[in-house]
Amino acid sequence: MNFGKTNIILLLAFTVSLVANWAIRPNLSKPNVEYFPNMARSVPYDAFSYNPNFVDGMTLREPVEGTIVYGRMPLHYGADTLEAIRAGEELTNPYSHDDTTSQARGAALYGTFCQTCHGASGVGDGPVAQRGYPPPPPLKSERAIGMKDGRMFHIITFGQGNMPPYASQISREDRWKIVLHLRSLQE
Repeated sequence: MNFGKTNIILLLAFTVSLVANWAIRPNLSKPNVEYFPNMARSVPYDAFSYNPNFVDGMTLREPVEGTIVYGRMPLHYGADTLEAIRAGEELTNPYSHDDTTSQARGAALYGTFCQTCHGASGVGDGPVAQRGYPPPPPLKSERAIGMKDGRMFHIITFGQGNMPPYASQISREDRWKIVLHLRSLQE
Protein backbone atom coordinates (compact mmCIF):
# COMPACT_ATOMS: atom_id res chain seq x y z
CA MET A 1 0.00 0.00 0.00
CA ASN A 2 1.50 3.34 -0.94
CA PHE A 3 1.33 6.69 0.84
CA GLY A 4 -1.53 8.04 -1.30
CA LYS A 5 -3.84 5.07 -0.68
CA THR A 6 -3.25 5.28 3.11
CA ASN A 7 -4.18 8.96 3.15
CA ILE A 8 -7.31 8.32 1.09
CA ILE A 9 -8.41 5.51 3.44
CA LEU A 10 -7.80 7.70 6.52
CA LEU A 11 -9.68 10.63 4.96
CA LEU A 12 -12.56 8.32 4.05
CA ALA A 13 -12.69 6.87 7.61
CA PHE A 14 -12.65 10.37 9.09
CA THR A 15 -15.46 11.50 6.78
CA VAL A 16 -17.57 8.44 7.62
CA SER A 17 -17.13 9.09 11.36
CA LEU A 18 -18.16 12.75 10.93
CA VAL A 19 -21.27 11.76 8.97
CA ALA A 20 -22.13 9.07 11.55
CA ASN A 21 -21.80 11.55 14.43
CA TRP A 22 -24.05 14.02 12.62
CA ALA A 23 -26.62 11.38 11.61
CA ILE A 24 -26.93 9.62 14.99
CA ARG A 25 -27.49 12.81 17.02
CA PRO A 26 -27.49 11.61 20.65
CA ASN A 27 -30.22 12.93 22.94
CA LEU A 28 -28.26 14.80 25.64
CA SER A 29 -31.30 15.08 27.90
CA LYS A 30 -31.37 11.30 28.50
CA PRO A 31 -28.69 9.29 30.34
CA ASN A 32 -26.60 6.73 28.55
CA VAL A 33 -27.53 3.07 28.62
CA GLU A 34 -26.36 1.31 31.81
CA TYR A 35 -25.27 -2.30 31.63
CA PHE A 36 -25.52 -4.33 34.84
CA PRO A 37 -26.58 -1.50 37.19
CA ASN A 38 -27.24 -3.96 40.04
CA MET A 39 -24.49 -2.65 42.33
CA ALA A 40 -25.26 1.00 41.61
CA ARG A 41 -29.04 0.68 41.91
CA SER A 42 -29.40 -1.71 44.83
CA VAL A 43 -32.41 -1.71 47.14
CA PRO A 44 -31.70 0.61 50.09
CA TYR A 45 -32.71 -0.86 53.44
CA ASP A 46 -32.95 1.21 56.61
CA ALA A 47 -30.46 0.16 59.27
CA PHE A 48 -33.04 -1.32 61.65
CA SER A 49 -35.55 -2.61 59.09
CA TYR A 50 -36.29 -6.23 58.18
CA ASN A 51 -34.05 -7.64 55.44
CA PRO A 52 -35.01 -10.90 53.72
CA ASN A 53 -31.44 -11.41 52.46
CA PHE A 54 -30.11 -12.46 55.88
CA VAL A 55 -31.07 -15.47 57.98
CA ASP A 56 -31.70 -13.39 61.11
CA GLY A 57 -33.65 -10.78 59.10
CA MET A 58 -31.57 -7.87 60.39
CA THR A 59 -30.15 -5.26 58.03
CA LEU A 60 -27.59 -3.77 60.42
CA ARG A 61 -24.58 -6.11 60.62
CA GLU A 62 -21.85 -6.38 63.22
CA PRO A 63 -18.50 -5.14 61.89
CA VAL A 64 -15.88 -7.78 61.20
CA GLU A 65 -13.59 -8.43 64.16
CA GLY A 66 -10.54 -6.19 64.00
CA THR A 67 -12.32 -3.50 61.96
CA ILE A 68 -10.89 -0.03 62.50
CA VAL A 69 -12.96 3.10 61.94
CA TYR A 70 -11.68 5.05 58.93
CA GLY A 71 -9.12 7.62 60.05
CA ARG A 72 -8.95 6.30 63.63
CA MET A 73 -5.97 4.01 64.10
CA PRO A 74 -5.94 2.80 67.70
CA LEU A 75 -3.22 4.01 70.02
CA HIS A 76 -2.06 1.05 72.09
CA TYR A 77 -1.13 2.93 75.25
CA GLY A 78 -2.87 3.33 78.57
CA ALA A 79 -3.56 6.64 80.28
CA ASP A 80 -1.07 6.33 83.15
CA THR A 81 2.40 7.78 83.69
CA LEU A 82 4.28 4.57 82.85
CA GLU A 83 2.48 4.40 79.52
CA ALA A 84 3.38 8.05 78.87
CA ILE A 85 7.04 7.22 79.46
CA ARG A 86 6.75 4.20 77.14
CA ALA A 87 5.11 6.40 74.48
CA GLY A 88 8.03 8.81 74.84
CA GLU A 89 10.47 6.01 74.11
CA GLU A 90 8.54 4.45 71.22
CA LEU A 91 6.80 7.30 69.37
CA THR A 92 8.49 9.93 67.22
CA ASN A 93 7.00 12.98 65.56
CA PRO A 94 6.40 12.29 61.85
CA TYR A 95 6.58 16.01 61.01
CA SER A 96 9.80 17.95 60.49
CA HIS A 97 10.67 21.28 62.11
CA ASP A 98 11.28 22.59 58.58
CA ASP A 99 7.64 21.96 57.56
CA THR A 100 6.19 25.48 57.78
CA THR A 101 2.66 24.34 56.91
CA SER A 102 2.63 21.92 59.84
CA GLN A 103 4.16 24.58 62.09
CA ALA A 104 1.39 27.02 61.16
CA ARG A 105 -1.32 24.40 61.71
CA GLY A 106 0.18 23.50 65.09
CA ALA A 107 0.24 27.18 66.11
CA ALA A 108 -3.41 27.61 65.12
CA LEU A 109 -4.44 24.50 67.06
CA TYR A 110 -2.40 25.60 70.07
CA GLY A 111 -4.26 28.91 69.99
CA THR A 112 -7.60 27.10 69.93
CA PHE A 113 -7.06 24.30 72.45
CA CYS A 114 -4.02 25.09 74.61
CA GLN A 115 -3.58 28.84 74.88
CA THR A 116 -6.52 29.33 77.25
CA CYS A 117 -4.58 27.55 80.01
CA HIS A 118 -0.93 27.57 78.93
CA GLY A 119 -0.90 31.16 77.59
CA ALA A 120 0.43 32.47 74.28
CA SER A 121 4.07 31.88 75.20
CA GLY A 122 3.53 28.61 77.10
CA VAL A 123 4.42 29.80 80.61
CA GLY A 124 1.02 28.94 82.14
CA ASP A 125 -0.42 32.45 82.22
CA GLY A 126 -3.54 31.87 80.12
CA PRO A 127 -6.93 33.45 80.90
CA VAL A 128 -8.10 30.37 82.80
CA ALA A 129 -5.11 30.52 85.15
CA GLN A 130 -5.56 34.29 85.60
CA ARG A 131 -9.09 33.71 86.87
CA GLY A 132 -7.97 31.52 89.77
CA TYR A 133 -7.76 28.02 88.29
CA PRO A 134 -4.47 26.29 89.16
CA PRO A 135 -1.94 27.18 86.44
CA PRO A 136 -0.48 24.39 84.33
CA PRO A 137 3.25 23.69 84.45
CA PRO A 138 5.23 25.98 82.16
CA LEU A 139 6.08 24.48 78.80
CA LYS A 140 9.48 26.20 78.87
CA SER A 141 10.65 24.46 82.06
CA GLU A 142 13.61 22.08 82.04
CA ARG A 143 11.24 19.16 82.64
CA ALA A 144 9.08 20.03 79.61
CA ILE A 145 12.09 20.70 77.39
CA GLY A 146 13.60 17.33 78.38
CA MET A 147 10.35 15.52 77.67
CA LYS A 148 10.32 13.42 74.50
CA ASP A 149 7.87 14.17 71.70
CA GLY A 150 6.04 10.88 72.17
CA ARG A 151 5.37 11.67 75.81
CA MET A 152 4.00 15.11 74.93
CA PHE A 153 1.79 13.47 72.33
CA HIS A 154 0.58 11.02 74.99
CA ILE A 155 -0.24 13.86 77.39
CA ILE A 156 -2.25 15.70 74.72
CA THR A 157 -4.03 12.45 73.87
CA PHE A 158 -4.87 11.21 77.40
CA GLY A 159 -4.51 14.34 79.52
CA GLN A 160 -2.54 14.68 82.75
CA GLY A 161 -3.39 16.21 86.11
CA ASN A 162 -6.05 18.89 85.52
CA MET A 163 -5.56 18.78 81.75
CA PRO A 164 -8.35 16.90 79.95
CA PRO A 165 -7.72 14.42 77.13
CA TYR A 166 -7.99 15.82 73.61
CA ALA A 167 -8.02 12.59 71.58
CA SER A 168 -11.67 13.03 70.64
CA GLN A 169 -11.32 16.70 69.64
CA ILE A 170 -7.96 16.73 67.86
CA SER A 171 -6.88 14.24 65.20
CA ARG A 172 -3.67 12.25 65.60
CA GLU A 173 -1.91 14.25 62.88
CA ASP A 174 -2.92 17.55 64.45
CA ARG A 175 -1.72 16.45 67.91
CA TRP A 176 1.73 15.86 66.41
CA LYS A 177 1.59 19.34 64.86
CA ILE A 178 0.83 20.82 68.27
CA VAL A 179 3.92 19.03 69.65
CA LEU A 180 5.87 20.58 66.78
CA HIS A 181 4.61 24.02 67.80
CA LEU A 182 5.44 23.37 71.46
CA ARG A 183 9.03 22.65 70.46
CA SER A 184 9.18 25.94 68.57
CA LEU A 185 7.90 27.76 71.69
CA GLN A 186 10.71 26.19 73.71
CA GLU A 187 13.45 27.50 71.41
